[in-house]
Amino acid sequence: MTGEKPSSRELVTAVKEFMETKVIQSVDKHTAFHARVAANVLATVDRELELGPELAIAEKERLTTLLKTDGNRSALNKELCLRIRDKKIDLENPELIEHLYQTVMGRLSIDNPRYSAYLKALEAR
Repeated sequence: MTGEKPSSRELVTAVKEFMETKVIQSVDKHTAFHARVAANVLATVDRELELGPELAIAEKERLTTLLKTDGNRSALNKELCLRIRDKKIDLENPELIEHLYQTVMGRLSIDNPRYSAYLKALEAR
């Protein structure tokens, strides 16, 4: 043993694989269903750990450019909502449209990368 502790991703993957290869096959159908749900949640957590930080940085950079101001991502998102609500940013603004597209696509890449509309949108680009 190297003394290094496993990463969060390694731990999540190990539990997910255990659920898929051991638990689901050895329990009743009702429990197996819940084990599959749990494995899917762990797969989402794994994608969040892998992709989330980079997507958050990219979102903040887009917001900073679009709003021409700086701040944390949460505050920038609130500001964007206020500007949209107050009609201070045009809904047809190409930067806004691209930002919203990239944000949604990033979220889908974590939440449900097999979603058919997501896959079609990837193909279209």
